[in-house]
Amino acid sequence: MKTRVILKPGQKGTKGLVEQYGEALFCVRYRYDAKAHRQYKAVEFIVSESEWTPPPAKYPDGTLVPLKIGLNETSLQNQTRAVGGRWDKQRQVWLVPYGCIAGTKLERFIAVETSVGTKKDDSL
Repeated sequence: MKTRVILKPGQKGTKGLVEQYGEALFCVRYRYDAKAHRQYKAVEFIVSESEWTPPPAKYPDGTLVPLKIGLNETSLQNQTRAVGGRWDKQRQVWLVPYGCIAGTKLERFIAVETSVGTKKDDSL
């Protein structure tokens, strides 16, 4: 099944659902099943609300983090250069400010040093 349209409350096609669910309505999804030739309308609504404190960031935005990127992965190396990364020849890793890669696929390549001194590669 594929989702083709996601509507927010107030958009065309949500009026009746806004009347039914009110402020609890979060979104309306239209999903399509090509094999069964069916269209589904799914409603997502908020059932509870409470205070929440986000966890602290792993690294402050300006902290240089080491990225373990393969020698043949030139597109990833170019992306790292584009966000200000530089190659550390001695450690054989790319160093890049964490804030430049937070939320991107480059974040998966952070090489974390364990307390014993061995490296754990988070990209696996």
